Amino acid sequence: MSKDKPESPQDDTSDASDAPKPARFEQALAELEELVENLEKGDLSLEDSLQQFERGVSLARECRDSLAAAEQKVQVLLEKEGESGSLEDFDTEADDS
Repeated sequence: MSKDKPESPQDDTSDASDAPKPARFEQALAELEELVENLEKGDLSLEDSLQQFERGVSLARECRDSLAAAEQKVQVLLEKEGESGSLEDFDTEADDS
């Protein structure tokens, strides 16, 4: 029965030790945005809203962890290149003008 379930790298998303894949981050972010839109409409029952909120919290944590891993990789690369070891916060106000 081992032929019933072929091994595929796409099927295995439970290994937290692997670096987050950009496609998975984008997918989680898109789902999170959709959940927020659904919650903001206010058309869901309380039970459905709670389920959506729980899923949203999980997705937000997943996105945060992916971003933290990416930041750590950038930090390592900068250190290998002899660049400054500290990262600066991104200035979002400069984009608003």
